[in-house]
Amino acid sequence: MMLQRLLLIVGLGLALGACGDSQEELRSWMEQQRASTPLLRDKLPEPKRFEPFRYDNAGVADPFSPNKITLASDQPVAARPTNGPRPDTNRRREPLESFPLDNIRMVGHVTSGGQSYALLQVEAVVYQVRVGNYVGPHFGRIVKVTESEVTVREMVQDGAGEWAERENALRLAEGTK
Repeated sequence: MMLQRLLLIVGLGLALGACGDSQEELRSWMEQQRASTPLLRDKLPEPKRFEPFRYDNAGVADPFSPNKITLASDQPVAARPTNGPRPDTNRRREPLESFPLDNIRMVGHVTSGGQSYALLQVEAVVYQVRVGNYVGPHFGRIVKVTESEVTVREMVQDGAGEWAERENALRLAEGTK
């Protein structure tokens, strides 16, 4: 039992002694790397001085004004101004209006009789559309069809209940041309 302890202590001593050698090798390698690395003599440029910018929006209507929303919500819908674009809510809805534009992919283009058609895919179904068809949930109407994209003009309503137009595009999916 005593002999085993003695052998264990001697073995641990040898193992620890071997670790000391690797540290010395590491130190010599680090010294060698320091000696071979050139020093940086150039001064770093001074940082640019920050100059605050004052945003002056005196002549522009504040889109986040609570007064605008309050005034719009106090008026009945029929009394609100109607001098802007408005969607046609009385027309029959088309199948592609049930899907968001993010789920619709343009997979092809066809020209027949001088008329350009786009091939739009939703899930596993491909639809043939042309200028004047509606797509997407925001009353999106196709206004232009080219070989590489379909331009859609959507009608969106702001917090005050006013309608505005925005353009979006469906581009030909890569690898389908």
